[in-house]
Amino acid sequence: MNNPAPLSSAPPRFGQTDWVSGRTLGLILFAGVLMVVMAVASPNFLTSATFFSQSRYVAFYVLVALSQAICLAIGHMNLAVGAVGSITTVGLGLMVAPGQAHLSPWIAVPLVFLIGPLTGLLHGLIITRLKIDAFIVTLSTMFVYMGLRSGISGGNAYSVPESFRWLGQGGAGGLPYLVVIVLVILWGVSVLYGRTVLGRWLIATGTNPLATRFSGINTDRLIVIAHVLSGGFAALAAIVWASWNGNAAPQTGDDWLIISFAVAIIGGTGLKGNLISPVGILMGAIIFKLIQHSLVILKINDNYSNTLLGGLILLAIIVDRVRERLGGKS
Repeated sequence: MNNPAPLSSAPPRFGQTDWVSGRTLGLILFAGVLMVVMAVASPNFLTSATFFSQSRYVAFYVLVALSQAICLAIGHMNLAVGAVGSITTVGLGLMVAPGQAHLSPWIAVPLVFLIGPLTGLLHGLIITRLKIDAFIVTLSTMFVYMGLRSGISGGNAYSVPESFRWLGQGGAGGLPYLVVIVLVILWGVSVLYGRTVLGRWLIATGTNPLATRFSGINTDRLIVIAHVLSGGFAALAAIVWASWNGNAAPQTGDDWLIISFAVAIIGGTGLKGNLISPVGILMGAIIFKLIQHSLVILKINDNYSNTLLGGLILLAIIVDRVRERLGGKS
């Protein structure tokens, strides 16, 4: 009962193999086509200034998407992604803003980052101990966190010190620090899922939780770990966003839910679990940002942006479902 060998028989569907998979190559080609179209439509698209600005958005979207994809890979959803980012932002403001605790960012950031994993731990324990669906748990806590952030802050943004803004605003050699950090994180996620036992067990939990449990693996513990990681990525996204904008606004995270699902799903993360692609998520973030940029260039009414993005998510789901059916899956 303690032999997890059957899990290793599943083909690897993550990490470096995604560079040569049809799914990831399709995303790369689609992103390339969009870039060509943008370059033709806007002469300023290929400038270094545009790259610096847009690449930071891509890196930020990757962090938000990872917080969702980690849960999707085990067959769960985290509807509280944006709310966790929001309460983390308020916590950061209370710690670093003048007139508040006014702590050094070097002390405040590690402390406030813990909010993310702790909320994930709470979600995971409620889900596993009380056997309540992740959808219901995170939907409920989303409203809890949003209420707390509004009540504590009064809806007012907190300023962050100049010494903290280098993380989101700075760069070297034309490459934002944020991009470098996210590329390192993606490499770490690729190693986790592609080369470690923990990663294989997480994927197995999303593939067939019952069989994984019968193999002697504690799936409840893996569910908790996934939600802790999800909360950590949400908190990190909130921290870099506050550094980038120079303030800690309680409204942070209000639009993260659609971003988290759109980028993760476009990037090939399986809605039924069992698949997460770091490379795919990166390409999903690039495609998502290119589409957003195209809306600006084409001067499409902002009121229709969510309609288009929602349609894009639906299209990605339909394409993935058709691909599975053609591949002989039900």
